[in-house]
Amino acid sequence: MRRVFQTVLSLLLLAGILVSCQNKPAANKVAEEKKAEKPVEWSRNANIYEVNIRQYTPEGTINAFVEHMPRLKEMGVDILWLMPVYPISEKNRKGSMGSYYAVKDYRAVNPEFGTLEDLQNLVNKAHEMGMKVILDWVANHTGWDNVIMEEHKDWYTQNEKGEIVIPEGTDWSDTADLNYDNEDMRKYMIGSLKFWIENANVDGFRCDVAGMVPTEFWEKARVELDAVKPVFMLAEDGGHELLENAFDMGYGWDFHHIMNDVAKGEKNANDMEAYFHKIDTVFPADSYIMNFTTNHDENSWNGTTEERMGEGAKTFAVLTFTMPGMPLIYSGQEAGLNHRLKFFEKDEINWSNLEMTTFYKELIALKKNNKALQNGVKGGKLVRIPSDQNEKVFAFSREAEGNKVLVILNLSKEATKATLDMGANAGNYACYKDGNKHDLAAKLEVELKPWEYRVYVK
Repeated sequence: MRRVFQTVLSLLLLAGILVSCQNKPAANKVAEEKKAEKPVEWSRNANIYEVNIRQYTPEGTINAFVEHMPRLKEMGVDILWLMPVYPISEKNRKGSMGSYYAVKDYRAVNPEFGTLEDLQNLVNKAHEMGMKVILDWVANHTGWDNVIMEEHKDWYTQNEKGEIVIPEGTDWSDTADLNYDNEDMRKYMIGSLKFWIENANVDGFRCDVAGMVPTEFWEKARVELDAVKPVFMLAEDGGHELLENAFDMGYGWDFHHIMNDVAKGEKNANDMEAYFHKIDTVFPADSYIMNFTTNHDENSWNGTTEERMGEGAKTFAVLTFTMPGMPLIYSGQEAGLNHRLKFFEKDEINWSNLEMTTFYKELIALKKNNKALQNGVKGGKLVRIPSDQNEKVFAFSREAEGNKVLVILNLSKEATKATLDMGANAGNYACYKDGNKHDLAAKLEVELKPWEYRVYVK
């Protein structure tokens, strides 16, 4: 939800500057108690698809979205992440429709979207299709007329005058900051999370600005949620601390910004290599990072993929599906979404041309069918293949369980000739798209068009 603030926060977390909660006795005790499988096995080769209910259809309802689910299943989508489905506060709301992230009631469905029964039907149909559903959860703050505010003012952060305040360091005037020093509020929040597992059978949560909520809260919540049903947890956070015990996956904010900078010519392939070295040394071994070219925040506030990445957008999408981590597709990307969707108003997606569906279907199949691309420790380590054009060409291999995937990317707007030092990566491969055979020499000379990508498997 959170644009520049979240970027700064993730960088601070990654640098280890923020005060860590992971060494507190309570957090350690929670970690010891945690017995459920983490991450759940069904996430190992999964992709994730972000659903913007309001903008998805003319009706903007849960039931109208359900009609699109067979198409998404055919494309190969595994996890549906629903942006917040809760009633939106009216007091201090932004725009005419308000923000999904200004929650009025944590235990109800937005009547603009439908009913609890509609959500239950969506989850049931998703499960029948072999898909999972996670809900967007807003733990750091509520709207100004949330049902808890009148009776529980002490559950909110207050200034010296006793006035409830907005989250510190933000411009989120439509939200009120929750006080995590209050144990009763924490219990209510965990109870509300359980509500959706028990009443809608959801499979987990994507947690908004998770780093602005104490780590020990998330660790305790994870234990209690897993006791109801093993869940998958995604933190909107770029650091590593939350992934130790509480969450399975965090946001790849750092790499997302590197891709944007490479597209602008401000960074190059060597900066990408440095990122992967950092990830390997800082993050828990079996944690996932969510990789994306866009999401609801990036699209609405920072520009479409075409605006930010230009002709390189498809190349970077290929990278998000082949690098370590789980790839994200945002609503409308399979229709070539080239429009900044309004955040506080109705602004529906144009589905008249599903021009990118085949592109994403092929990438999803690539990830599903190659064990080297599995998530977490079961996937292959990314090993860069050096070339005489290291700044422009990013080539790498990943290998696991007798399977290998080899990727060659021209990360520039110029045609490039390069010689790759393939070494042990030389050999016979098949193109991931058409299955055509290729014999890749130990000293592989390639001519690459601007932003050209090649992916080989064996």
